Amino acid sequence: MELQSDLGLIEESFNVRYSVWVREALDEFGDSFIITDPCISGHPIVYVSSGFLKVFGYSRDEVIGKNGRMFQGPKTNRRSVMEIREAIRAENAIQITLLNYRKDGTPLWMLFHMCPVYSKEDGKVVHFLGVQVPILGKLRRSGSEVVRNGVNFRDDGNKFPETVFGCCRREVSSDAVMELGRGIALDYLLNSDDREIEADEPCEASELEKRKATAAVNNILSVLIHYSQTTGRLVCGKRCCLPGTGLLSASLNISLGRIKQSFVLTDPHLPDMPIVYASDAFLRLTGYARDEVLGRNCRLLSGMDTDPAIQFQISQRIQALQPCTVCILNYRKDKSSFWNFLHISPVRAATGKVAYFVGVQIQHGNCSNDEQREVSPEMQHLSVVGAVKVAVRSSTMITSASNKS
Repeated sequence: MELQSDLGLIEESFNVRYSVWVREALDEFGDSFIITDPCISGHPIVYVSSGFLKVFGYSRDEVIGKNGRMFQGPKTNRRSVMEIREAIRAENAIQITLLNYRKDGTPLWMLFHMCPVYSKEDGKVVHFLGVQVPILGKLRRSGSEVVRNGVNFRDDGNKFPETVFGCCRREVSSDAVMELGRGIALDYLLNSDDREIEADEPCEASELEKRKATAAVNNILSVLIHYSQTTGRLVCGKRCCLPGTGLLSASLNISLGRIKQSFVLTDPHLPDMPIVYASDAFLRLTGYARDEVLGRNCRLLSGMDTDPAIQFQISQRIQALQPCTVCILNYRKDKSSFWNFLHISPVRAATGKVAYFVGVQIQHGNCSNDEQREVSPEMQHLSVVGAVKVAVRSSTMITSASNKS
């Protein structure tokens, strides 16, 4: 099932980080690429280039907000997909050959180059950049003709193929020959009706295509870095500082983003136990934006009539590293109040030590009236806590394994 994320969050993801001119600058590139945000539920695409839309045949509205898996198909190699997912979890760059599919269902071999985009301030991954370079086919020269996958290109100045060629290559005789067909290759890739050759034959990208992908990534990163300077939220292509305690990995952000209920994750190892993750449902419930919540204590939901005795009870249970369930009057950003059936629980890392506390919120008209509660809110609490614990333990196990290697 394709994921459609909240358009407001997607706009915020890109517009807050870069100046308004960045889209125009990126649109000048003819390369096929997307930019995704691992911090938004579903890891959606927040920017797509015009070159990408031309190659794959989609409109911008059909791509923005969706996950990159929408371009995979029945013959996409599962091992390659897992390698990409592992690179995302480890926040590493990857360059890999991948079979993707256009909107009309035709397969297309791509050299996929993905890399993280870091916040220069804290080293956190804010976006992933994915460049796709079509693999155009093997080349050899036969007399006055260029032969590509058994198809002749007349070397008479017109340089048009006599028939449509496939797109899989096993060897490239020279970069000069590769350049000969560059201008027309993309057009034939876009219009080819050959559905079998592309999907069935394994492809290997040429050194020229690998260099092209790397150059495209560097150019795009330069634009992103330049247009992040005017907003004061600078990005960079390499982690500019060591991530501090409480910084969530991209893999953990993605895993937590799959949990649809309202919850926050706080870090007890940082001063004043700040919120380090807030779910989309929490933001909708409270009316706050993500950057207004992260780094602040959960007391931001307290107000004039919030019971201090309940707050003290919560504090005592946290100090004892014990779970706690209470009903507390909280306040949204617009100062409107709501009864919060709140459950707080410690979350342990794979080492067994408490890494975070999770707070799960369920809104009720009045917590003193059991009839107004939804069916088994306790089970909802336990469901969210269980999902968060699995995500945290998996993430810490991956981090530990990466450090050992």
